[in-house]
Amino acid sequence: MTTWLITGTSRGLGRELTEQLLARGDRVAATLRRPEQLNELSAQYGDALWTRRLDVTDPVAIGRVVDEAFANHERIDVVVSNAGYGVFGMGEDLDDAQIDAMLATNLIGSIQLARRVVPRLREQGGGVLVQLSSMGAHITFPGLAIYHATKWGIEGYLEALAQEIGPFGIKTMLVEPGMVRTSFYDAAESVPLSQPYQGGPADQPRIPVDEMVGSQSGVAHAIIEAGLSGDPPLRLLLNSDAYALTTAALRDRLAAFEAQRDTAALADNDYPVTTTDSA
Repeated sequence: MTTWLITGTSRGLGRELTEQLLARGDRVAATLRRPEQLNELSAQYGDALWTRRLDVTDPVAIGRVVDEAFANHERIDVVVSNAGYGVFGMGEDLDDAQIDAMLATNLIGSIQLARRVVPRLREQGGGVLVQLSSMGAHITFPGLAIYHATKWGIEGYLEALAQEIGPFGIKTMLVEPGMVRTSFYDAAESVPLSQPYQGGPADQPRIPVDEMVGSQSGVAHAIIEAGLSGDPPLRLLLNSDAYALTTAALRDRLAAFEAQRDTAALADNDYPVTTTDSA
């Protein structure tokens, strides 16, 4: 029986993971802002589900809940950092509070969770740290600049962290889904476009959730299988749209860099500054 610690389990992918894991006989330590939202699952699965209230923007609360979770379970095999949300809107149009809140939840909250679970995983001799990311860590869409900043940022952190903690037997995995049919989009806030951006690249209708390629249950199943594989990939790219868009973007980026090979090498040399005498 495997034990999982998962943040952001009230809805969407976090809830789906929790339900699938409990159904397969695993234990889940689930955190969310309103634990009563899992009362039905608690009644069905009893002690297999452990819940605590957690707002990942509160580092002190993260530390307390992580300590409780590890103290209440003989071992936690997989930690899934899932809590996050999006705000649709131009980078200029979002207000300071919206920017700060998204960074605090998606980026800083994920970093603080990792900082607190790594010592616990090291003490028990290893484990897996799974970070929910997105194909939006490799590609970008207008109207999601701040969201992309959080995903590109957490990918850099996790890739470096993987090298730091690998010697302790701790594996890391970044999960990069495409557009998945989840409640993420219903919960996302949308800021109206200000006048200069109307009619521009971001002034397009959103794809309806029911027309999105990704399956929530399929993504959850893939995460579980990879997390239990014993050798999870550093990056787990999921859904056909993510594969097509990400690989195309990386090929284009590589081609652009290769075209700069000679000019890149010029900067290896000192650049002499010369002056001309005026008559």
